[in-house]
Amino acid sequence: MAADIAVKDIAYHRSGSLELLARLYTPRGSGPFPAVVDVHGGAWTSGDRTQNEAIHTPLVEAGIMVCALDFQNAPAGAYPVAVQEVNLGIRWMKAHAAELGSRTELVGGLGSSSGGQTLLLNMLKPKEPRYAALKLAEAPNEDASLAYVVACWPVADPVARYRMVKSNGNERLATNHHLYWGPEGAIAEASPQHILEAGRLPRLPPLLIIQGTSDDNLTPDMADRFEAAYRRAGGQVEQRKYAGQPHTFITKTPTAPESLAALEAIKAFILAQAATINARRK
Repeated sequence: MAADIAVKDIAYHRSGSLELLARLYTPRGSGPFPAVVDVHGGAWTSGDRTQNEAIHTPLVEAGIMVCALDFQNAPAGAYPVAVQEVNLGIRWMKAHAAELGSRTELVGGLGSSSGGQTLLLNMLKPKEPRYAALKLAEAPNEDASLAYVVACWPVADPVARYRMVKSNGNERLATNHHLYWGPEGAIAEASPQHILEAGRLPRLPPLLIIQGTSDDNLTPDMADRFEAAYRRAGGQVEQRKYAGQPHTFITKTPTAPESLAALEAIKAFILAQAATINARRK
């Protein structure tokens, strides 16, 4: 870890014996910094707040704060538990943004794979009562809306992904779906793709999608379909594709040219959004 980065873990939620941590990566110097709440992947059943460190470190070195969340994986965190915990984590970061070195209106999100689905779901339904079920005593009126979002290889249509893995005979991923979702109907209910297509949405924040063209963990058209639906719904969206790259390519090969290019795109997007927000403030 670079010497100009401060790292600390803070509990954002306690309930009985359960303690959920957020790992805060803060640039040295004076803020307020743009801040992203990171939601890791792991097919809803594995991973923790350290999983995307290959993404976190370059962002913080560029002057972007990162709040990487732990949340319960399935089966303990089966739907909608993990969604509720991420919703709370977003609200917690927004409520404490000023004291941590950011501002509420500078808080965006970054989600990868299944974490991309969880983040997109909260982005589309930030005030959904079931998802906002965990109370935040210090900011009871805060919601989980985000200023901007980066989605890296997101499972934007978990229904299509489930059908694909069943058809391909991928029992590991099919089992993970069952552990997290239970009946297939729940998958459709929480599909960002289906929610977008149904309409009646709040304001859509600017969105950047990062996708490799050799990602066999998703259907080949998943990112394109979500991009098109987002644009039809009135959202500002950009997709960056990286030729020949697989699922989770940045964290698998962080120093590869494609990974470095993707990281530069993510940094540029976040800093541009922050600059726009700051300009409106003047």
